[in-house]
Amino acid sequence: MSSRVEEVIEFTRTKFGLDNYYLKGYQFDRSVNIFKETVYTMCMEWFPNHATVQEDDDSNPEGTAVIEIDINSLKLKSAIFVMGKTFAEYGVEFAAPYKFSIIKWIEQETGLMYGKQFQLQKEEDGNIHFRECINGVAVSPSGSIEIKFDHEGKLTFFSIHGQFPSEELIREEEYSLSLDSLSHLKKEQLKLVEFPSFEQKKIYPVYAVEEIYIANDQSLTIPFEFFVDRRSYLTINKIIYWESPINKPFEREEIRWIDEITEEQALSCEPSPDSFPISKEEQEKCVLAVKDFLRREYPNDTGNWILKSLYREKGYIHAILKANKQDDRVFERKVKVFIDAKRLQVVNYMDNKPMLEIFDQFNVPEKATITKDEAYEKIKELFELKPYYVYDFKQSLYVLCGKLDCDYGVIASNGEIIALDDL
Repeated sequence: MSSRVEEVIEFTRTKFGLDNYYLKGYQFDRSVNIFKETVYTMCMEWFPNHATVQEDDDSNPEGTAVIEIDINSLKLKSAIFVMGKTFAEYGVEFAAPYKFSIIKWIEQETGLMYGKQFQLQKEEDGNIHFRECINGVAVSPSGSIEIKFDHEGKLTFFSIHGQFPSEELIREEEYSLSLDSLSHLKKEQLKLVEFPSFEQKKIYPVYAVEEIYIANDQSLTIPFEFFVDRRSYLTINKIIYWESPINKPFEREEIRWIDEITEEQALSCEPSPDSFPISKEEQEKCVLAVKDFLRREYPNDTGNWILKSLYREKGYIHAILKANKQDDRVFERKVKVFIDAKRLQVVNYMDNKPMLEIFDQFNVPEKATITKDEAYEKIKELFELKPYYVYDFKQSLYVLCGKLDCDYGVIASNGEIIALDDL
């Protein structure tokens, strides 16, 4: 055990008041943020002194502290006291009124400023949620901070997710977008889609708005879907064709998600393989690997699949495929293919077809009788435009945008305006 690891252990023991605990074990982990920086953390399990063995089901005993700390900056990433029970003494405690005490502690712990980099989202009994912001403006992809505490004000849960960028990564400007200036885009984003109602076992044809971010100067638009997974993609957009199938069945290999990190890697801040760009040669080999996979598993589907994008994660290159011809439904037909990053061969895949087949049991949608123009006139006053700072991967900057959205849709069969959450 290195002196640095010993330092992290003693730092944690003192900070969280863990004199009534013993260190059961620790491991290292790493992740790559959206800036392609590798972050190493040390995750420790501290058992209460009275707990000498794990529970029969391998779960941790009540009161166990699971604490994850950035091994280089000593910043806290998460802290979980199992079952919300803590045996810590003189650790992290908050005084009433709790909200203000917690905000002050977060500022001291993270170096973030309340109102400038994070703001209150929701406050419940013993549980407070904050969300990432830039000068009070929402951020995408969004970050969050959550804290839980017991009736004595003792910390029982902490987590922080997100980037919380420094000022040099933000292109600040005065927000000037308005709905009036986006009339053309409002109508363009109105799409006819089929919404499933699980409660009524029915599919409704609905005109609804496809969310989109528009730059403040209207120089670019960024699809909302781009941020669902919060990572940098290599866009491919290639239709896969072949002349003949491969008459040999595809055999899946087990996916190994555990990234075993050594102490030496963590302390030296070795860049994760996931942080490296996908080279042109790797890209070409991935396309060929995907094609051979399709020729085996979907032999009659030549031209039916588009390879949308590639990205790295946990030793694999993930390939996202979408059906070339989609039903006009909210949920699209997709296949995710896992490619071994060293061999550049497909080892496994996930097809969402079984999930989509659930909708085959729903009542078929009624015929659309309302035109797009008619639907637009009904809800054009219900559109929303909210300011957001959005990370633009091409510029490597947070750019001020407006998020165009609408909580309502128009049922295409009868013209009824309906809240989308009610479907």
